[in-house]
Amino acid sequence: MDHQFFELERFKDTLKTGGLKAGLAALNDRVAHRYTAAFRFTGQSMRAVEFHDKAAEPKPDVFDEVPIGDSFCQFVMRNGQFRTGNSALDHRLNGHAYQGVLLSYHGVPLLDNAGELFGTLCHFDFSAEGMTDDEFLFFQKAARLLPPHLVRD
Repeated sequence: MDHQFFELERFKDTLKTGGLKAGLAALNDRVAHRYTAAFRFTGQSMRAVEFHDKAAEPKPDVFDEVPIGDSFCQFVMRNGQFRTGNSALDHRLNGHAYQGVLLSYHGVPLLDNAGELFGTLCHFDFSAEGMTDDEFLFFQKAARLLPPHLVRD
């Protein structure tokens, strides 16, 4: 049996006992990225509905609400995923306001219980951080377990 099966079962238990907050902390423990967040699309912006900081600092205000055009989440919405380990070297981001500022971003779509696009789940950092294909696959699978824990307001 695939090792991710057991890891996903453990992740389900974490969600069941601790909800979205504990789930994001568990996902963040698996990677070097400082931040892991669930963002909700709200018209023309993204709002952090849950946020985990490995350094246990309060969420920076800049992440409260981000215009979609300024976020890397727009690429998840367009392409179904987005990965960059170093945005400064990523030609796909040439001209983007946060190229070279937010250096790493790995994001996947979040769907709600009805299967509609809710927002994004992402790991990100102001330093360059990679993510293995195997870990990204786990991240995608974990995102599919989150709909019951997402709240629309």
